[in-house]
Amino acid sequence: MRLNSIKLAGFKSFAEPTNFLLPGQMVGVVGPNGCGKSNIMDAVRWVLGESKASELRGESMQDVIFSGTHTRKPASRSSVELVFDNADHRAGGQWNQFGEIAVKRVLTREGASSYYINNQQVRRKDVQDVFLGTGLGPRAYAIIGQGTISRIIESKPEELRLFLEEAAGVSKYKERRKETEARLKDTRENLTRIEDILRELGSQLGKLQAQAEVAAQYTQLQERVTQAQQQLWLLRQQKAEQELAQAQAAGQQAMDELQQHTGEIEIAAAQLEQAREQHYAAGEQVNSAQGALYEASAEVGKLEAEIRFVLEGKERAEQRIGTLQQQMAQWQHSSNQSSEHLSALEGDDASALERSEILAAQLDEHSAQLPELEQAWRQAREQAEQARQQAQHVQQQLQVLAAEQRGLAERQQQQQARMERIEQERRGLQPIDEQQLAEQQQTLELAREEAELAQAAWAELEASLPELDNQRRQAQNALQASAGKLASLEARLQALRALQDKVQAEGKLAPWLAEHGLDQFEPLWRQLHVDSGWEQAVEAALRERMAALPVSDLERIRGFASAERRPPVKLVFYASSPDPAPASAASAAAPNPAMTLPPLSEKIRCDNPQLQAVLADWLQGCYSAAHLDDALAARSLLRPGEQILLAQGHSVTGHSLGFYAEDSEQAGLLARAQEIEALQADCQAQETTVQAQRSAQAQAESAYQQAAATLQQRRSAADQAQKQAHQLQVEVMRLSQQAEQLRAAHARLEDDWQELQQGQEELQARSIETEARFEELDAQLAEAQALQFTQDEAVDAAERQLGQAREQLRQLERQLQESQFGQQSIQHRRQELQRSLATADQQLQALQQELEQAQIEQARFAETGALDGLEQAQAVKLNCEQRLQQARQHYDEMGRQLRAADEARMHKERALEPLRQRITELRLKEQAAQLAWQQFEELLTEAESDKQAVAHSIAQGKVRLEGLQGEIERMQRQMEALGPVNLAALQELGQANERKTYLDAQASDLQEAMATLEEAIRTIDAETRELLQSTFDTVNQHFGAMFPELFGGGQAKLIMTGEEILDSGVQVMAQPPGKRNQTIHLLSGGEKALTAIALVFAIFQLNPAPFCLLDEVDAPLDDANTERYARLVKRMSAHTQFLYISHNKIAMEMAEQLIGVTMQERGVSRIVAVDMQEALSMADA
Repeated sequence: MRLNSIKLAGFKSFAEPTNFLLPGQMVGVVGPNGCGKSNIMDAVRWVLGESKASELRGESMQDVIFSGTHTRKPASRSSVELVFDNADHRAGGQWNQFGEIAVKRVLTREGASSYYINNQQVRRKDVQDVFLGTGLGPRAYAIIGQGTISRIIESKPEELRLFLEEAAGVSKYKERRKETEARLKDTRENLTRIEDILRELGSQLGKLQAQAEVAAQYTQLQERVTQAQQQLWLLRQQKAEQELAQAQAAGQQAMDELQQHTGEIEIAAAQLEQAREQHYAAGEQVNSAQGALYEASAEVGKLEAEIRFVLEGKERAEQRIGTLQQQMAQWQHSSNQSSEHLSALEGDDASALERSEILAAQLDEHSAQLPELEQAWRQAREQAEQARQQAQHVQQQLQVLAAEQRGLAERQQQQQARMERIEQERRGLQPIDEQQLAEQQQTLELAREEAELAQAAWAELEASLPELDNQRRQAQNALQASAGKLASLEARLQALRALQDKVQAEGKLAPWLAEHGLDQFEPLWRQLHVDSGWEQAVEAALRERMAALPVSDLERIRGFASAERRPPVKLVFYASSPDPAPASAASAAAPNPAMTLPPLSEKIRCDNPQLQAVLADWLQGCYSAAHLDDALAARSLLRPGEQILLAQGHSVTGHSLGFYAEDSEQAGLLARAQEIEALQADCQAQETTVQAQRSAQAQAESAYQQAAATLQQRRSAADQAQKQAHQLQVEVMRLSQQAEQLRAAHARLEDDWQELQQGQEELQARSIETEARFEELDAQLAEAQALQFTQDEAVDAAERQLGQAREQLRQLERQLQESQFGQQSIQHRRQELQRSLATADQQLQALQQELEQAQIEQARFAETGALDGLEQAQAVKLNCEQRLQQARQHYDEMGRQLRAADEARMHKERALEPLRQRITELRLKEQAAQLAWQQFEELLTEAESDKQAVAHSIAQGKVRLEGLQGEIERMQRQMEALGPVNLAALQELGQANERKTYLDAQASDLQEAMATLEEAIRTIDAETRELLQSTFDTVNQHFGAMFPELFGGGQAKLIMTGEEILDSGVQVMAQPPGKRNQTIHLLSGGEKALTAIALVFAIFQLNPAPFCLLDEVDAPLDDANTERYARLVKRMSAHTQFLYISHNKIAMEMAEQLIGVTMQERGVSRIVAVDMQEALSMADA
């Protein structure tokens, strides 16, 4: 895996897109100071995930974006891309399969930072995962910046260990351990939450149990209410059924009565119908008589109309005959006149024909003269038109010239007005305030300095904040650990105390002691203090005496010897007050002078002198031995009754060896008592520690919060200062722009005024020329108008002659037309008269025919026998009127009979109304009973009731409808008295039990998971420890070999500062040639640099990074050391690609490719690449 190229765009001083091609294994970067060489190293560190601005030699991350120059605008974004050749597939993770990997980082002015791998957006962690274990990273040993060499050697041992871990490739193990610890922490938190839930669930179970009991009682009452309600519904349904049957029976009886009355009404209706038919027949007779009367009346009217028609027709025929005779006389007169006019028109036709021939000859003569006159008129007109056109041309030139004069005058006025406005603008422009601009610029510089100071103070405090946060976290973690330890000790102490109390409270003895008032006495074991480890020996020696109780007088307990009052178990009492009786026995019990072992009583301490005497009595002849061999060796020295006890409680006598075992409920009392005392002391000490750590944690928290508050204040101050500087910068820019605008305005107005002045002069000259041309054209216009007037007169004369000739010709044409029209009129008149004569003859013949027809019609209207028929018809009419009167009298009689029958029927129908109302009421009762029955049936159906079972329960319980409703209300009051009832309590109780079972299983699973994770952490620690130890040994070996190669002798080594390699620091010991072994801090700058280089290269020998960046690491070296450094780098380049910055000629000579960084344009870096092999080849050629 090697670095192919570095692409920069907008990063620091590289404003333009720049591509560093790195084809060789040793690439040197050269250039003058300040040209941006180190920006290349910062770019690599930045793209690999560096997030601290100070490591990139900046105050904020925005400083990596090109900030602009006097000639360039600031860049809006910064991007750096590293292109790797991954042919060996050394990259980690999913990118291992790609042959080429491009890692890119982009930062915008808005603060958005993005990472890309092969143009796919990823997280910062993904970029770092690619290079885990390769030695690459934002602060890895493969990137050595200016001063980094010294910082590596002078690092703390803990910081130096990080380089060793990176070289060993344990970063992934640390990540795995960190993830495992996080999962373990989550598992513990989950377990704690589950335990909390279980405790809460336990309390809920008790509440749910009580609620379930109330819910059961409520359910029982509800079932009884439901049963009683169903019984009530069934009884009411049965009652409704009875009411329904009664209503149906009464309704049937009423219907029978209704049918009887209905039969009577039908008889009356039949009689009414018969009367109605008779009335109808009488009406038909009336209608028949009326019709006969109408026919007779019509006949009389018809005869009277016929007589009137005959008389009127005769009169019309006589009038028509007279009219036709008059018309025939008129047409005869008209025919005579037309014949006379026709004879007169024959002479007028000949005269008109002669006059038309004379006028036609005159017309031909005048038509021959007209073309000559038209030709003369056209010539005169053309000459006049030419003169008119010439005059119009001159006039148009005058109009154009006049318009030009007006335009020149207007332009002169406009330019004069513009010059006046320019002069006003020049007077209105404000003067440039150079002093104010200088003062604002000075204020801006001061504001920038204040902003930089505020920014520096904020950055300094921000850098110290993580350390305070770390201290706070450490104090918090220490407090949590101590508090956890204290809680564990207290829990153990409480458990032991509970066990001790339980041992004392349980068994048969406790009730007996309480019964006899002896439970307030303190047992013997509570007053003893036994040396640690000898508790079982004392218990074995004392046995049941461990629970011995003190009494003031042994005579008081003699009654306990009786069978009724004796203790249920072995019980010993001892005298709590001095007793002189056993003094002789004590004096008789002299110690065994031959025994070399210490007595067992020396292992016991007691503050009560009386109790000491009792113990001396009980433990007389008991000795202690640390080992069984010692006890067996001293066995022969024992006297009768003496024994030797071991710490385990085993006993050795002169003739036996007994092994101790806990065989009573009192066993372990002393051990637990001893442990309780120790735990009490430990709890007190731990409580003191917790209090101290709590105070330290509070101080650390206070320091952190105070620093955070101060940081916020300083950040606000820095932002305010930056904002004020920005405002001042904007104000300075505004004033500068205003000054530039004023200067530009002055220059522009001056140029405009000069231009207008020159234009005025040009317009004045053109105005003079136009005036002379106007006078010349005015003279030409006068001549053209005179010629036009002469030609117009000639045209008028020719036009008058032509008009006179045309007028004469038109008169002759009109006369000829009139003569010809008169001739045609005469012919037309003759034709009309001939047609009038024919029409008169036709009309006379037609009128003659009509006259004959009218005479025939007159004869037809002679008088007939219509008058005789009229008298006969009038007699028939009178007879019909008499018959009509008789029919009407009979019709009125039938009407009276019909009304009487109708009144009888209506009387019977009115008698039916009460009966119908009664039937309606019975039907309503029947419907009400039916609805009630249906309602109770629906209620029983909805309740899914078994009617047979309900009826059986009613019969068995002898339930009556009257008291059932009261019983239901009483049970409902009992249900209300229960108060709020959680009916879901039974179900919730079951669910809670199921949940508790599930949570118990979850807790068990989490405990197993914790055990698995803890085992995984131990495995990771073991693997990491083994890998680190191997790496340390290998790096130490390589370091010991590299050091003399660079120094030309001497020796160096790495040593661990602790026993545990996982958290131990690494220290460097170096001994240059001719010097004694000493710490690295006493070396010179060059020696430190060489030592650091030797250490880095030693790490490279173990796990060579894909490439190494060296930023002027040879600066403190002399030429001899530089040559050795160059040879070593040359040798190392076989496995590692080197990109180094140097000002040393020796280092430049060893490069395969040189990249020159220049800054011809201030603030903008550019590169010039030189291939050294090609350059040497060209030089040799």
